[in-house]
Amino acid sequence: MVTTLRLFIKNELQNHAAATAFYFLLSAAPLILLLTYAAQYLAVLAENSTPAVILLAALYEQFNLDQLSNLGFIPKKTQVAASGVGLLTLVLSSRGLFNAVQSAFRVIFPDESKRPFVLNWMLPLVIIPVMFALVVVSVTIQASLTFLANVDILGESRTALLKALNNVIVLLLVWSLFYAALRRLPLHRPPPRQTLLVSALATLTLAGLFQGFGLFFQIEKYQAVYGALGGVVFILIGAYFACMAFYFWAQFLYALTKADVTALEKLFLGGSNKLESFVYARSNRLLAKYGRHYAEGETLIREGDTSREAFFIHRGSVAVYKQFPEGDKRLMDIDAGNLLGEMAYLLDEPRTASVRAKVDVTALVLPPEMLEELMRYSAPLSRRIIDSLAQRLMRMNQSA
Repeated sequence: MVTTLRLFIKNELQNHAAATAFYFLLSAAPLILLLTYAAQYLAVLAENSTPAVILLAALYEQFNLDQLSNLGFIPKKTQVAASGVGLLTLVLSSRGLFNAVQSAFRVIFPDESKRPFVLNWMLPLVIIPVMFALVVVSVTIQASLTFLANVDILGESRTALLKALNNVIVLLLVWSLFYAALRRLPLHRPPPRQTLLVSALATLTLAGLFQGFGLFFQIEKYQAVYGALGGVVFILIGAYFACMAFYFWAQFLYALTKADVTALEKLFLGGSNKLESFVYARSNRLLAKYGRHYAEGETLIREGDTSREAFFIHRGSVAVYKQFPEGDKRLMDIDAGNLLGEMAYLLDEPRTASVRAKVDVTALVLPPEMLEELMRYSAPLSRRIIDSLAQRLMRMNQSA
């Protein structure tokens, strides 16, 4: 959470949330009009079809179309046909919404690579129909549950069960949308399990936000201040808080996937303040995952070996040996708190010297991909590795 809050503020995600909320409001207008067209079409079918009546009632209940009409978001029936908001407006505004989300994700999940140009243009055209399909499925399921309740199939507890099932369906729908966004939008996809967990947390946060939103924000007050625009301002504020919550959990997902990297960085460099030192410098979890014990005289690195692991000496000290015709020569000692073995990975060459434990040693053995991630994630650590490597080469040359 400490890293999440720090990155959330550093990346200015509140500004990205405001931009996303604005494009959401632009996209909501044509979407609501399309829902209105659907409601009008169902109203015509409802004259001779009972299922159409059920679907129409579910549509109004699911999206509060009556309230949106009273607020002025939905024009009257005679005005809808003459409205100039069409499919082109929906595509352009939806693309703006997608670009706003994608821009925020590029900040949250930094990556130098880019999506292909054609794919980047086609994604909004694919996402919008998928969202509509999910909405249709949700409305259809709700209409089916309403019908079952009306024909008295569910018994005495039908009302409570119906509400519970509707809530579960809505939560699962939002959960699936969050999971798809958090899993697919980052160029390097986060792990599925962590994404599922964070998506669930984001869904519950959003549900709690909407439950508590009406307690602190009343639309009547906004209408009294802003007049006809009060409803627009009210929805814009709600969308802003929802985007803030979503981006916060997206940043948390990134911090969660970088937990080991952050902890290793703070362990190597030391926390910049007491709080960071306390949170990150505890090495028990890192030792359990990467720790390895070496007895006195045991070899950590053998000269000529093609392994690529790096070693961080957590406890104890080691000695570096180089082979010469007359035998092994001891070049230097390395104490706890130093990283070694990175030269073989950086130069992609066999080991240039052997390393043996002078006493009992506990070391963190880092695979090559973790070392690469550390250097990419932390510029100060990269500078320290380069500086340490240069000094070590100088001392080895002097000893030789």
